[in-house]
Amino acid sequence: MNKKLYLSSEDKKICGVCGGIGEYLNVDSTIIRLAWVMFSLFTAMFGGIIAYIIACIIIPERY
Repeated sequence: MNKKLYLSSEDKKICGVCGGIGEYLNVDSTIIRLAWVMFSLFTAMFGGIIAYIIACIIIPERY
């Protein structure tokens, strides 16, 4: 089976990146969001925010 990563249109808070990653990995999106916040805190917010913006641009929406 060929799985593809898409932005989530149903489980999104800002752009749907964490919801899409959660759907792709079959993990609760809350866990992904918490991991993303921890990553952002450990990189002094800069790395997490830049990674999220890049992910919003690169990951396609499901049509």
